[in-house]
Amino acid sequence: MRILVLCYEFPPIGGGGGRVAEDLCRHFVKRGHEVLVQTSGFKGLPKREQRSGYTICRVRAPRRRLDRCTIFEMVFYVVFNIIPALGRAFIRRPDVIHCHFAVPTGFVAWIVGGVVRIPYVITAHLGDVPGGVPQQTDAVFRIIKPLTRPIWKNAAVLTAVSDHVAGLARRAYGLPVQTIVNGIEINPVESLNTIPHDPIRLIFAGRFNPQKNPLFLIAVLARIADAPWTMDLVGDGDLMPQLKDAVAKAGLQTRVRFHGWLEPDKADEIMSKCDALVLPSLYEGMPVVGVKALQFGLAIVASDIEGLTGIVMNGENGYRVPVNDAQGFEDALRIIAADKNMLRTMRRKSRSLVTAFDLSKIAAQYEAVFEKAVA
Repeated sequence: MRILVLCYEFPPIGGGGGRVAEDLCRHFVKRGHEVLVQTSGFKGLPKREQRSGYTICRVRAPRRRLDRCTIFEMVFYVVFNIIPALGRAFIRRPDVIHCHFAVPTGFVAWIVGGVVRIPYVITAHLGDVPGGVPQQTDAVFRIIKPLTRPIWKNAAVLTAVSDHVAGLARRAYGLPVQTIVNGIEINPVESLNTIPHDPIRLIFAGRFNPQKNPLFLIAVLARIADAPWTMDLVGDGDLMPQLKDAVAKAGLQTRVRFHGWLEPDKADEIMSKCDALVLPSLYEGMPVVGVKALQFGLAIVASDIEGLTGIVMNGENGYRVPVNDAQGFEDALRIIAADKNMLRTMRRKSRSLVTAFDLSKIAAQYEAVFEKAVA
C-alpha cells in the first residue's frame, strides 16, 4: 500500500504527536508499505530526506521555533503545503492519506483528498479537537469550527489517540471515532535497573506552556525542599524565563536541571536514568512521555485527568492527584522519596503495563483502518 502521511510537525520539529507519526511510519515500512511524508520545513533541515526506509519532504513555511507553532504559522502551513501535497498525490497516486491533527493538517488532507479522490484517515491528538485544550483553543474553535466540519465529515475513517479525545470529537461533530492509542517501540530491557537513586531522580518532559503546568510543579518542589530528590526539566517554551526565575527564588538551582528542547533519543537517555515522571498537566490526550515512562519503568505522579487511562494506576505504578492539588502532589512525592521499596515496586509495575502500547500492534490496527478506508 502507498501511504501519504501529512503532519504539520515531524521530528525534530514539534512534540509527541509528531513523534507518534514518525514511529508509525517506520513500522508501516516494516510491514511492507511505501511511505511518503510531507511536513513543515525549518532552517537547517533538508528539503528531502530518507529515513528508515521512507521519504520525508519538507515544505518551508514561516515558523520560528522547533518546539511550538502559533496560529498564524499554522495558517501559513496550510497555504504553503496544499500545492506541493497535490503534486505528490497526483504523481505518487497514494492509496490512502494518513493525516495527523485535524487542525491544521486536516485542511490539507481534505483538499487533496477531494481533488485527487484519495481517501484520508484523520488521527486526532487533543488540541485539534474542540474542548481539548480549552484555555488555548476554545476562542479559536468558536471562529473556525464551521470550517472544520467538512474535514471530519469527508474523512474515510476517524481515529483518536485516546477514549477521551474520541469522546470530545464525537460530541463536537456527531461522528463515529475509533480509538487507537499511541504506541512505542518496546525493546527488550533484560537488565532494567529499578533500584531507585539516592536521592531519587524526578523528570518533567514537555512544552513549557500553561497546559503542562510547569510553574505549579516548581511550587510543589519548593514545598518538598527538605526531601531527597533532584529534578530534570526537558523542554522549552514561553514559560522558560518564569520557570528559571521560580527555581531561583525557591533556592533550587542545584537540584533542578534545565536541559532545553532535546531530540527524542537524547530525551530518552535522560529519562532512562530517572525514577519517576511528574505530569501535572491540566489536560492530556494520550501523552507519549507517559507511555515512555512505562517503557523505562518509571513511577508516575500525575494529574487525575482523562487521557491517562491505562498509564497511571493509582497506588500501583504511581499516583493520580486532583488537578492543581499542591498538597496532594506534595504527599505523593514525599511517599515515593521516602519509601524506596514502594518506589521500586511501582517501577516494576510500570514496566509490566507497557505491553499494551506495543507499536507493532498499534501499526497493525492502523493498517486495518487503511484497508477499510481504501475499500
